[in-house]
Amino acid sequence: MAVTQEALYGRLDLALSWSESDLPERERTKHVHRLHPYLGKFVPQLVEELLGRYVRHRGRVLDPFAGSGTTLVQSLESGHDAVGVDVAPFNCLLMRVKTGDHDVDALRRDLEAARAGAEALAWDGEPPARASEYVLAWYAPRAAAELLAFRASLEGSSSADVLRVVLARAARSARRTTHFDLDFPRVPQTEPYLCRKHRRVCRPVEEARRFLLRYTGDTLARIEAFAAVRGARATATVLHGDARTLELHGPFDGVITSPPYPGLIDYHEQHRYAYELLGLSQHGEHELGRPANGLSRAALETYVQGVADVFANARRSLLPGAPVCVVVNDRRELYPEILRRAGLRLETRLERHVNRRTGFRAGEYFESVLVCRAA
Repeated sequence: MAVTQEALYGRLDLALSWSESDLPERERTKHVHRLHPYLGKFVPQLVEELLGRYVRHRGRVLDPFAGSGTTLVQSLESGHDAVGVDVAPFNCLLMRVKTGDHDVDALRRDLEAARAGAEALAWDGEPPARASEYVLAWYAPRAAAELLAFRASLEGSSSADVLRVVLARAARSARRTTHFDLDFPRVPQTEPYLCRKHRRVCRPVEEARRFLLRYTGDTLARIEAFAAVRGARATATVLHGDARTLELHGPFDGVITSPPYPGLIDYHEQHRYAYELLGLSQHGEHELGRPANGLSRAALETYVQGVADVFANARRSLLPGAPVCVVVNDRRELYPEILRRAGLRLETRLERHVNRRTGFRAGEYFESVLVCRAA
């Protein structure tokens, strides 16, 4: 017999589960949390709640699977120092920009100058010189020329990393892809198409300039908004590397993290446009659970051992009794073994309801928050 709704919701921690009316999109993506789209991140309000429950006041926080930096940003907003680790260079760039202690006045001048430069961009009708095969395939000639011109203009700027994120965000929007497939485009869309999102015939994007203008202003507004609410003395450190072996610079008062799920998202390929345009080195072979590895028994064993090694490394940097909070949908029941190998003891398992509210992949599911401590 299927479980009743009353019994199902009786197992949920409703303080960790939000409806659309309780937590509208503008709150889930407040200030720098929407500086650039990122699949697989958890909502900042979940991190905020876990910090309040499990980490002492002004305690130091670690996220060894830091991704787009949600834990770091919310730690700063809550007055905690934080360290985040990720193997993907683009993720680290994004985190540094989100958590940087920016000189807002200088940043405003740099972004206003960049916006004026974008407004003045003029395409001569020729395909861009020195464009990679990827850029030529995925961007209309005008869009490619505008993106490459913007990239050339940011060199030497004191706000170059912020402008690189603006460039990447514009590049994501300006690709030759359908409106309903921005997350996982498979082939360039070069002809008009019947759009599922808008329910009409749409055309592929031809220019990047309007996105550069939009995101330059939006980026400044979001960084200014975060500067007004972040803790005055709190700092964040971003470490680029493999969290299985990296020196983590502890000690820490707690871990709040959400590891990648096996076989679901390729975090390097998700941002391929950024790697191509920014010239970032790729380390996808070190990603745990990457789809290219499949879901065979051997691939799942590699995933289990890899995640366990990360948590074992983190455990060695924890203060006695510090909590490890892991947000996960463990439908394959891998985490009992992961925790055993990592030397962690499950103290509490909280269940929460998740309603993915937007996009072609919209839907609902349930996930757990595993609260653990050293065994």
